[in-house]
Amino acid sequence: MKLHICKDSNELSKQAAVWIGSSIKQTLEKQDRFTLALSGGSTPQKLHGLLSSYPYKEEIDWSKIHIFWGDERVVPLEDDRNNAKMAFDTLLDKVDVPMEQIHIMRTDIDPSEAAAEYEKIIKKYFGSGGHKLDLLLLGMGDDGHTLSLFPGTPVVHEKEKWVTSLFLESQDMYRITLTAPFANRSARVAFLTAGKSKAPALKQVLEGDYDPDHFPAQLIKPVGELHWFVDKEAASQLSRTY
Repeated sequence: MKLHICKDSNELSKQAAVWIGSSIKQTLEKQDRFTLALSGGSTPQKLHGLLSSYPYKEEIDWSKIHIFWGDERVVPLEDDRNNAKMAFDTLLDKVDVPMEQIHIMRTDIDPSEAAAEYEKIIKKYFGSGGHKLDLLLLGMGDDGHTLSLFPGTPVVHEKEKWVTSLFLESQDMYRITLTAPFANRSARVAFLTAGKSKAPALKQVLEGDYDPDHFPAQLIKPVGELHWFVDKEAASQLSRTY
């Protein structure tokens, strides 16, 4: 695990953009596609703004990028809470990724059906030949959740499914999510975590006892690289460097 401590959220986004651009370039020197799973929330929006601007817009071969999502709120695509809508508004409408290479989690059908459909899509990409997701971008909530793996929910213990759906009572909302077993197959995972409100959870996730029922972000232990891009406020309670 590598921890990147940045001055603020702007510097966090810049460092993450440089690292992502380099990772894409290096990977495409060895293979003909790069698979990227996007995160929802507010933190990635600055990153998306950088990636869709000079120099990344020109330097990244977007025609070879295949887009997925880590999780989705089951609200219409036109709803501002929809993760795919945010990604289109801030990134995908501004770069030249072919539409057939963009795989949204459907919210216009039953959530369990949407999860099963998405699992079929990712198994087509990653189910044989040892193919791994090249990069999974994640966030972490103040409660230590990541993806839609929330504290105290059964999905935390999922061992078989790669995608599942759940009803989150605290938000009165269905959600669709990749699970830890699939996330941990990734070649690279990068958490983007900013703000003082994240500091207690970040300390527990990185330095506390292993307790994924309360801090599900601890479940993410990929076979490949694990990076945390955090700002100084989020890192303010950490007792050691990494």
